[in-house]
Amino acid sequence: MNKNNNIYNLPNILTMGRILIVPVIFVLLFFNNEIYELYAALLFILAMGTDFIDGYIARKRNIITTFGIFLDPIADKILVVTILIMLIPLHRIPAWMVAVIIIREIFVTGLRAIAGEKGLVIPAGKIGKWKTTFQMFGILFLLVYYSHFHINFGVIGYWLILLSILLSVYSFYKYFKNVSGVILT
Repeated sequence: MNKNNNIYNLPNILTMGRILIVPVIFVLLFFNNEIYELYAALLFILAMGTDFIDGYIARKRNIITTFGIFLDPIADKILVVTILIMLIPLHRIPAWMVAVIIIREIFVTGLRAIAGEKGLVIPAGKIGKWKTTFQMFGILFLLVYYSHFHINFGVIGYWLILLSILLSVYSFYKYFKNVSGVILT
């Protein structure tokens, strides 16, 4: 992996763009209006797209930077946590679900930091990737929320988030199991 220090490349710009989309989604959700929430859902789809595209371009063009490695997961967490918090007062997701998701993310980030200090890299596993997929689609469905085309998006979103929480807890267990020997020494 060739890491360079030029932070102004397309993958990093896409990642920064993902962060800049967050306040716009925040404001759209603040209005608690169905049409604004659909706009928020479209922007969320755009943000999810940049998450996939930036990594692909960075690997394909071999322009992986330390800044990008640092910023990409932070951008993901800012996007997910901000939207989930905004969905609580809209009564689309219970606060306990958001708390579990946030607490898990804090612990996994901490475990990765400790493991990194000891020279151990913890890559995202299949379960973590499935967790993220269910979480992202769950958030999207909770943004759309209302019944459209005879589909109750809110109910589907709730169950997708619940499934992502179950996978979150299990993947946290796997992370902890993998690094417990390293962090307990």
